[in-house]
Amino acid sequence: MFAQLPMYQREGKTAFKKDLTNILAFSKELNFPEKKFKSIHVGGTNGKGSTSHILASILQEAGYNVGLYTSPHLKSFTERIRINGKEIPKRKITSFIHKHKAFLESQKLSFFEMTVGLAFDYFAAEKVDIAIIEVGLGGRLDSTNIIIPEVSVITNIGLDHTQFLGETLAEIAFEKAGIIKEIIPVIIGEEQAAVKSVFIGKANETNSEISFASDDTKMYQTDLLGDYQKSNSKTAVAAIKSLKEFQVSEENIKKGLLNVVKNTNLKGRWQILQEKPKVICDTAHNKEGLKIVLNQLKNQVYSQLHIVLGVVSDKKIEEIVPLFPQEAVYYFCKPDVPRGLSEVVLQQKAKEFKIIGRKYASVKLALKNALLNANQEDIIFVGGSTFVVAEII
Repeated sequence: MFAQLPMYQREGKTAFKKDLTNILAFSKELNFPEKKFKSIHVGGTNGKGSTSHILASILQEAGYNVGLYTSPHLKSFTERIRINGKEIPKRKITSFIHKHKAFLESQKLSFFEMTVGLAFDYFAAEKVDIAIIEVGLGGRLDSTNIIIPEVSVITNIGLDHTQFLGETLAEIAFEKAGIIKEIIPVIIGEEQAAVKSVFIGKANETNSEISFASDDTKMYQTDLLGDYQKSNSKTAVAAIKSLKEFQVSEENIKKGLLNVVKNTNLKGRWQILQEKPKVICDTAHNKEGLKIVLNQLKNQVYSQLHIVLGVVSDKKIEEIVPLFPQEAVYYFCKPDVPRGLSEVVLQQKAKEFKIIGRKYASVKLALKNALLNANQEDIIFVGGSTFVVAEII
């Protein structure tokens, strides 16, 4: 799968396919597995992964057999496809690829298209009661967008992946709104003035009941430590409450929110890796996500802040770097993927915004030096990219 064709997670733009033709052909080849289980479709710019995990946790607490499809993975490919928190066995992947190899090669399916087909086939075979399906990129033309879910969820809209989805929030919202289906209710996580009319317009067009989770004034307790999880929790609860055919009690919701990590093994979201010095990692990698994370970081108590920072080359550095505090000690590095931005370039770009630090040949070397330099009262933050976090978890 990794060798067959470019993989967006690693390669970027060259691996992106803006078309549903292949996945529709693959679905037919697999006898339409996505029609054999109920689902929730989760899109948006930030928080869709966390929201998907929260939804899965709540439904698991309610006693359902729950599939969870997310991307990208941090450590192992099998993280992308889980049932009740357990990752798909490797033998299931190899047997699936072996069985369909001729089709995959002749159709020239992308890495993501293969993975979506595999996930849907696995969920159908294992007879899940419901599967939480996270959109890969965008929505309208994403390979996951062949499902007819019980509810569509769009967390929020930010300026990410602009080379594919559009340069304005409204253009991006149009692509994300592509997951809104005829008469299927839709939950919007955050009410944003710049895009509200896009979602209302699409919901009216499809006769879909629309609601905004941010209208909920209740605060929910969760085991997820990031400030941004307050919004994701509201979004997940609103989606659960819109389900017509599933019995989920308030107690199930409460327990589900408090046991997300235990139930689904979510990693990399404001995850504390050690104390003294405290090491925190987070996968936030765009302007909107980093703003919230860095604000939470600012409110921590520490003697000195150390930041291990790496990014991918298709990010707008001039939008991201100025968000970081100038007084921190920086360790610039390149995530070990072809899309990774050179630590030399990152160091030079950061200097333009008075963000000063040393460069290191790898993420692990950067963290090693941060740990050597930090005292017990310091905080080390590791982030800037999913791939940076993946290398140290």
